[in-house]
Amino acid sequence: MGRLRRALASDHVAGWAFIGPAVLLIGVFGILPIVWGLVLSFQKSDLIDPNTPFVGLTNYRALAHDHVLRIAAGHTLVYTGVFVPVSVIGALFVAVALNRKIHLIRFYRTAVFVPVVASTIATSIMFLWLFDAQYGLANWLLGKIGVGPFGFFDSPRGALYAIIAMTVWGWVGFDVIIYLAALQGIPHELVEAAEIDGASRWSIFRSITVPLLGPATLLLVVWSSINALQLFDEVYFVTHGGPPPYNTAVVVWWLFSLAFRLGAAGYAAAIAYVLFLAILVLTMVQFWVGNKVVHYSS
Repeated sequence: MGRLRRALASDHVAGWAFIGPAVLLIGVFGILPIVWGLVLSFQKSDLIDPNTPFVGLTNYRALAHDHVLRIAAGHTLVYTGVFVPVSVIGALFVAVALNRKIHLIRFYRTAVFVPVVASTIATSIMFLWLFDAQYGLANWLLGKIGVGPFGFFDSPRGALYAIIAMTVWGWVGFDVIIYLAALQGIPHELVEAAEIDGASRWSIFRSITVPLLGPATLLLVVWSSINALQLFDEVYFVTHGGPPPYNTAVVVWWLFSLAFRLGAAGYAAAIAYVLFLAILVLTMVQFWVGNKVVHYSS
């Protein structure tokens, strides 16, 4: 009884009591679906019929013959290749502009971050109005200079880039906040010493600011790449994978359509796991390269 009493009174028991509910929720809603998805990828299932025969690697072999998946993968790579550098580099310059003592600076910083806390649906509705071919503000402004009108989300060639513009606007504020925190951690002595030596603002930015922001840049590149490869909400709500046939189809939108519209949940699970492995490999490569070029100050 004494041992039991001491065990119950220990910090370990108290700690597990606090984190127990969170561990349970993560296990039920996080780990269990991951394991179930892996099992599902080796089965033929439509999520309705209880008969789910084991098909081995058939679902994975089918990936090589999926024409729509190839199109969706191409769009996903284009989106990632444009979204990541534009959002990260744009956020860097915005953060530098906001890293100063000027009137209403708190208002400007808040305004930049507001789109991040807005819901994806609210952002999508706003951009559907802004880019409307007949009544949108963007086409009204373009009409003032004799250009347009354009159906941004209806254009086979331009719809994907319209989604990129919308998502950059929605997420750049997060990157700005990270960069602002990193900028305020740069030692003022280094900047002052460079100014005394006659360095220009551009030289200071290129030789001091950018290298010392390396850890923040690596974080944002990895984070943005992971999110870009999982693009779904905007495509699902705004373009539905169109204009027809699949001009804005991306990988996650296609596997969602397979699982919940076309009744090919097992095949969709296989796509999900291949996407997971691709993201894992890309992230490892990014960290490997980043650790070679990023400077970590002591």
